[in-house]
Amino acid sequence: MFWLKNKTVLITGGTGSFGKKCARYLLENSEVKRLIILSRDEQKHVDMRRNLFPTDQFPQIRYFIGDVRDEARLRRAFKGVDFVIHAAAMKHVDVAEYNPQECIRTNIGGAENVINAALDCGVEKVVALSTDKAAIPVNLYGATKLCSDKLFIAANSLAGESGTRFSVVRYGNVWGSNGSVVPFFQKQAQTGVLPITDPKMTRFIITLQEAVNLVIKAFTRMEGGEVFVPKIPSTTILDIATAVDSTCKTEVIGIRPGEKLHECMIPADDARNTLEFSDHFIIQPTFRSWSGTPPHYANEGIQCPNGFSYSSDNNLAWLTIDQLRTMIATEMDQPKKEQPFVPQPIVPQHAA
Repeated sequence: MFWLKNKTVLITGGTGSFGKKCARYLLENSEVKRLIILSRDEQKHVDMRRNLFPTDQFPQIRYFIGDVRDEARLRRAFKGVDFVIHAAAMKHVDVAEYNPQECIRTNIGGAENVINAALDCGVEKVVALSTDKAAIPVNLYGATKLCSDKLFIAANSLAGESGTRFSVVRYGNVWGSNGSVVPFFQKQAQTGVLPITDPKMTRFIITLQEAVNLVIKAFTRMEGGEVFVPKIPSTTILDIATAVDSTCKTEVIGIRPGEKLHECMIPADDARNTLEFSDHFIIQPTFRSWSGTPPHYANEGIQCPNGFSYSSDNNLAWLTIDQLRTMIATEMDQPKKEQPFVPQPIVPQHAA
């Protein structure tokens, strides 16, 4: 990735599952000058520095305590930064429903702060992570992420023709990430019963590495205002439960508040602005006031027909139970065992 050589990259929410995977990929596959991990969780910073990327082994990494709600702190963090990956968010549907003001402050207010700091500090490109729940949202989390997406797309107009470029990546459930259903099922399997919301429920599935690849692709293809959507497989919640432990009984408990039976990444109303490529879609912005020329990819993709939608139930690609089992064995974001901290002997500065 020559375009990252001697560049500075910052990841908001960088101590999360995606941030750690993305950090490893960048450190192993690029010659970044600096990689800044911004997160408000002090303990996660400590764990990441001790167990994954010690600063003595990775001198280009920086651990920066900060909250996307704090615009002044973001401005300090963004100084000299070339590329920003915005992964910080409140993402749990039930937590957002019970704490709506907090979700709004983080997901919407935080997005606005990232935009302002990027514009003021001259960041070259920003890619923001979104979710399938932002398409036709039925819960607060999805609604805040839809609002966030709109803010990032419109920010290109604020930047003008030669300013910061902003784009969005939208994908489905991240396999094995913090809060995903697989670790929950693995724990529940010890009881012999797995709770199923609805056996017909479907979801898009993406691995952490695929999510990182999509972000890298977005940086290389974006001209501002796009929503990048990967072509990824679907599965049913029942098949996931079977893959975790086929000997367990299942108990149907009903769909929880704020959940959909099926998720959508491209609604039919967006089809007229959507181009299809071999492994992804691009939802183009409805207006491009910051540029008078068509994007470079305009003639490469196939225009989606009117009425087209991309949902987890009408998907053409489906994971088998055997494939799910393989993914459980190989793709899970397994927590690393923390190594004991061994203090070094104190050497007196001056001999007695």
